[in-house]
Order: sequence, then structure tokens, then C-alpha cells
Amino acid sequence: MSEIPCTTISVNGSDAFAFLQAQLATDIREVTQQTSRLCAWCNPKGRVICLPTIIANGGGFDLTLPADLAEIVGQRLALYRFRSKVEFMAQPAAGRSMQAQLARLRGGIVEISLAQSEKFTPHMLNLDLLNIVSLDKGCYPGQEIVARTHYRGVSKRRCLRFESSAPVAVGDKVSDGERDIGEVVNAIGTDLLAVVPVEAANHALTIGEIRLSQVELPYSTSS
Repeated sequence: MSEIPCTTISVNGSDAFAFLQAQLATDIREVTQQTSRLCAWCNPKGRVICLPTIIANGGGFDLTLPADLAEIVGQRLALYRFRSKVEFMAQPAAGRSMQAQLARLRGGIVEISLAQSEKFTPHMLNLDLLNIVSLDKGCYPGQEIVARTHYRGVSKRRCLRFESSAPVAVGDKVSDGERDIGEVVNAIGTDLLAVVPVEAANHALTIGEIRLSQVELPYSTSS
């Protein structure tokens, strides 16, 4: 696996904060030019489109995300502009190194590229546990689904970390021996994150003939 090319989409203008606060599932009130954070943008069905890093730039905000998503995200953001006084500009950004990717994976933080876009809800990706989605900042696309999952009190599927007996690939299906129950979201060598049913996490899981062993994350997924 090589460096992930990244693009920065700048959202500038007098309505930049209000526009992004109404679109992102993340409360960005504490984002400054010195303080960045991960944020999530969901579609109306509550599926995560992208998971960029956001930082203030003086005239608005910069969203940095994998380059293969930049064109789609830029076009779709523009569809929601309506009368908001915002402008969009995309430019290449520093890529994500293999070392940074591995640290992120081992920290239980997923990387959303084109292959994973709009496939998973925030709870499946543990974004609620990482304080990336907000329940009380107001409406945003997918907010009803995020809130409904939260107030039910449990998510049946979570993103868990595993080590495999041989390298696997993004999109590979995780099996419990009888049927496919999950999918690899990120993989670097024999380190991987996969979305699986929580109740099956301690079962004997495989990807084809490859065995998986669960590895503890730095945060609890029991909620």
C-alpha cells in the first residue's frame, strides 16, 4: 500500500461556517486555524460520504480528504449551496504516508476513500465513539438516522480491528464459516479494520482461508 493522494477543498465566504455546520455531522464550532479535527459528511440516508480533516483558513474552512473523492464531494457540496455566500476551490494537498495510515488504522479511525463512500453509517464506523458526530447541534443530512441509532442504545454492527494470517484487501468479505457477515474497510498488510456484527466479534472469523484474530482498540465499542 502506498501513500494516499489527498486534495483540499476550501469553502470560503461569509456563509462558510453556517453552510458547513448545516451539512456536516460534526459540530465545527471549536475548529480554528490552530485546531483541526476529523469531520463527517453523510448523505440523507445516513451513510458516510467522506471523513475529511477540517481546519479554519481565515476566510472559511479547508477540508482535506482522499483525492479520489474530491471531485464528487466538491460537486455535491455545490448542489447544496443554494443562496449561501460560499465559494469552493480544490487543490492538491500533502498525501497520507503509509506510517500515518497505519497509525490511523491501529487507532481505530477509518479512512474513507471512494471504495467505502456511502456504504456505512457513522455508528458502523464508530464515529459516535470518537465524538465525530453530534446529536445536539441541529439538523444535517442523515441526522434523523444518526439520532435514531443512538437513542436505540446499541449499534448491531461496529468497525473492529483484526490481524490476519495473510494479507487481505479492502472490500474482502468476512465470514463466520457459514455465511458472509462483514466487510474489510481498511487494510494494510495483515492489519485491518472490518465492519462486523458485534455479537460475532469473538467467533472464529475468516476471509476465505485466511484466519482473523481480533485486536483491542484504544476505545470501547461496547456502547
